[in-house]
Amino acid sequence: MSCRKARLADPEKEKVGILALQLKEREVDHSELIITLLSNAVAQFKRYKCPRMKSHLMVQMGEEYYNAKDYSKALKLLDYVMFDYRSERWWKLLTSILNTALKCAYLMAQVKDYITYSLELLGRSSTQKEEQKSRIEKNLLKVLMNESPDPEPECDSKAVKTAQKLWADRVSLAGSNVFTIEMQDYVPFVECKARFLAPSFHVDVPVQLHVYLKADCPHPFRFSKLCVSFNNQEYNQYCVVEETYQSSDILEASAQGTMCLVPGKTRKYVFKFVARTEDVGKKVEITSVDLVLGSDTGRCVVLNWRGGGGDAASCQEALQATRSFRRRPKLPDNEVDWESVTIQASTMVISRVPKISVRLRHEPPALTNEMYCLVVNVQSQESTTAKDVKLTAGLKPGQDANLTQTTHVTLNGTEMCDDSHPALLPDIPIGDLQPGEKVEKPLFVRCGQVGTRIFLVHVSYVITTVVEGKEIVCKCHKDETITIETVVPFDVAAKFVSAKFEHMDRVFADIPFLLMVDILSASPWGLTIVTSKMQLAPSMASVDQTESQLDQVILQTGESASECFCLQCPPAPNGQSGVASGHYIISWKRSSAVQSVPVVSTVVTLPHVIVDSIPLYVHADLPSFGRVRESLPVKYCLQNRTKLVQDVEIFVEPNESFMFSGLKQIRLRILPDTEQDLLYNFYPLMAGYQQLPGLNISLPRFPEVTNQLLRRFLPTHIFVKVWHRFCKIPSYCYSSHIFRVNYNGKNIAFCFNHLFCNFQIYVFCLIVLISWFLFSPKVGRQMK
Repeated sequence: MSCRKARLADPEKEKVGILALQLKEREVDHSELIITLLSNAVAQFKRYKCPRMKSHLMVQMGEEYYNAKDYSKALKLLDYVMFDYRSERWWKLLTSILNTALKCAYLMAQVKDYITYSLELLGRSSTQKEEQKSRIEKNLLKVLMNESPDPEPECDSKAVKTAQKLWADRVSLAGSNVFTIEMQDYVPFVECKARFLAPSFHVDVPVQLHVYLKADCPHPFRFSKLCVSFNNQEYNQYCVVEETYQSSDILEASAQGTMCLVPGKTRKYVFKFVARTEDVGKKVEITSVDLVLGSDTGRCVVLNWRGGGGDAASCQEALQATRSFRRRPKLPDNEVDWESVTIQASTMVISRVPKISVRLRHEPPALTNEMYCLVVNVQSQESTTAKDVKLTAGLKPGQDANLTQTTHVTLNGTEMCDDSHPALLPDIPIGDLQPGEKVEKPLFVRCGQVGTRIFLVHVSYVITTVVEGKEIVCKCHKDETITIETVVPFDVAAKFVSAKFEHMDRVFADIPFLLMVDILSASPWGLTIVTSKMQLAPSMASVDQTESQLDQVILQTGESASECFCLQCPPAPNGQSGVASGHYIISWKRSSAVQSVPVVSTVVTLPHVIVDSIPLYVHADLPSFGRVRESLPVKYCLQNRTKLVQDVEIFVEPNESFMFSGLKQIRLRILPDTEQDLLYNFYPLMAGYQQLPGLNISLPRFPEVTNQLLRRFLPTHIFVKVWHRFCKIPSYCYSSHIFRVNYNGKNIAFCFNHLFCNFQIYVFCLIVLISWFLFSPKVGRQMK
């Protein structure tokens, strides 16, 4: 209690103690402690992925570095954070950071950083007041004139004095005074948009380019040079606007000057140049747009926009403009709406529009393996001579490999193409074409496989023209594509039939059979079959001559033609049942084709056939027709095809249409490789297509050989004619069933639905004769 009273009794001593403690505390670096704590906090938020909180703490660290007069670290941190605030469009926070960064740049006399932050504080993203912007613009102009700027407000007086000395050294320094600033990373007070007027330009039309500039600073601003750079540097010289003036003239910006930007107004600069002919088919791209502020006598600042312009905020602003439904105000004709301008940083140089007509004449579809004629008509519509005209024609590249390998193109239509001919004929010379001149070039295409093909006809030529007073040589070309379907010309079907035209799935050794070939036209155009040829395999033999039966036959769409060949096959080797038949060759061409077009030979592989052996072969020898009540001799020939003696049992089945004389039932033996003949006399009783008496044959040694199999070699029916001394049916009346009666030079014709039997005919004829005698006047007078 006494100590407390003693302390309170000496207030002066207490006051001195407090001052001593405060003096001691001033020796402690609080900023370092704060920065350490903030750094730990930044690491914590970075670890747990809190980017906005991390950016906020980094701003606080930068400000603390500024308070600690460590301007370089402060500027480094603030510059790092500004990128995030620009992308997220926190303009008010960005303005505050820029003010701090501008102070740091001033106090360190960093000219480039000072100019960069001044450009951004004057821009549309800054929330500075107008008087502050005017002050910053004034300082920026001083820097461009190589003078020291005024101090920034709220700066430490000692630091300002140091900075003024540094700026004085910068002014007197004779080093480089040209600074280049990339505008894509900032939001400056100058905006730039460059666009080509079209996505492509013909080589004989000047390329037009517009560059739009807009300033947002408080007062008009003057620049010294505007230039556009391209991927082809030869065009750079045509897109430059430049004005030379003294460094002091930058303060005398006139709103009417060509090189002056008025705040809020869009200025358009028009450039025009002629593209090189070597760049046809290539892109012309804007690599950069440079706007130069200042002059050579002071400081030069090059504002560089990559591509066709745009800065850190342009993309977001363009997106908002497309989504906005705000009605745009109507501007005068001499003004440009900035939001309606879009960036077009590249264009294509394309060839001159060809003034030439290309027409194709042909008759689709193409037929497999034919020399398909494709006539190309080329006519010049140029006002001057088209020189070095060349034609490239054939299968368009990039199609299926099988189609490419089976397609051949030639100019010679008199010879058949082979595999050595290409699918595309390049650079066929045509020569020079005068105005209005027409040239016709026939091409012949051979397609060896069905399918759809795309053919290309490319005509190129050279012509001289004048563009903007400059004479250039233009290479022009015109492409025509055509789709051609390739189809098979005809379908070929081959089948084996017996002598009675019955289908056979197998043939018998040394027994004649028939090979029927049917040709069905599948072409929409007429086909002329020049000839046909049978190439038999060694295992086949022809019974008669295999001459063509279809020479010069013309087939229209859907029509068919057939021919028949009589063949026989020797016994097949042991262990081999099926044998090859050979090939069938058809030589054909279009009926509309010219005489010089070669004939197409289509080879059809005939089917294999199974060859069986038969122990007994039976065939009949009889006339082609018979007559009623006249003897019809028939001889049956039996051949033993084995090395054994054959026991043969034969039984003849009678029917109502025939009487016959001969052995009705017989058993005989036939020696190996010999023949036995059986003679019969058949006596027809009825007219018409009558069934013959059946011959039943059985082989005790070969029970598997049935009677039905043997009877396949024998005829079953024969046509029987009517024969009478009063009645005669001409051969041309059989099919129509017309019956004629001749009496006293008069013909009486009757039509029957069916042929009657012989007895019915006699009765009918008797009735007709009686009626004739009774009702004829001449006959009645003779009887009286």
